[in-house]
This record gives sequence, structure tokens and C-alpha cells, in this order.
Amino acid sequence: MKKVIFISSGGGHLSELLKLKPLFTKYKSKLITEKSETTKSLQLDIPIQYLIFGTRKHIVSYTFKFAINCLLSFWYFITFRPNVIVTTGAHSAVPMVYIAKLFRKKIVFIESCARVHSQSMTGKIIEKKCDKIIVQWPEMKKVYKNAEYHGTIL
Repeated sequence: MKKVIFISSGGGHLSELLKLKPLFTKYKSKLITEKSETTKSLQLDIPIQYLIFGTRKHIVSYTFKFAINCLLSFWYFITFRPNVIVTTGAHSAVPMVYIAKLFRKKIVFIESCARVHSQSMTGKIIEKKCDKIIVQWPEMKKVYKNAEYHGTIL
């Protein structure tokens, strides 16, 4: 059975990722997101692991938190050994994408439904590392080469 890590930052990115919940039990899955008051109460049928919540508004503390999240991502990756990474972004998912690429694993990026005409910062950073990019608006096929459009996940 394939192993899949579903990873995203909290908030809207996580809300979109949770729309894929039917896939969680189709594979041996794990969810990784930022720890916050909202995410601590998540009840899922798969294991949940947490990264440190950080915001770029506080750049000094964010730099340290991001470094720790890189280490945590590496640890989560090597202990689970996934075949595929599925992410809706944002910054919390970037280290996992690079780690997965290093180990030649498949990466699926689902661009936010809030993006209708332009790439997100995450999309710009990880686009070339992804094996599949799924967009939620037909207009976004012009923005990402080889993107797939299947409608929204909302």
C-alpha cells in the first residue's frame, strides 16, 4: 500500500487539504500541519504530526521556527518513508517538498482556490520540484505549465 503524507500550513490551506479526507484511508496516510488551537482539536482516522506555527510577520523568530520545521520535516519523512507528498501549501510544506525530491518521491501540489490568475509564493518556490500540479480554476492552466484542472476541491 502506498504511503502518503498530506501536508499544509494551517487555516485555508488546511481546510482545502481536509477536503481530500476520502483519500486519507485509501492509502497509509499521515497529516502534517502547524500546531495551533484549531489544529490541536483535529480528529482524524490517520496520525497527525505537527510543525511549529510561524508567520513571516515576525522574521527573526520565523527564521528559527522555519529551521526547526526543516528538521522536523526531515524526521517525519525518514520515519514514515512516504511514496507521495500531497500539499496545498504554504510555507510549512516547502521543506517537505525539497526533502521528498531529494529522495526521488512523487510530489503533488494543489494550488489554492484563492489563486485565479497568479501563482502563490509556494507555487513559485516548488513548481519545478512537483510531479503534478493541480489548479482549481481553468485560467490557472495558463500560469502553470502542465497543470491539471479538475474543478475545485471545495
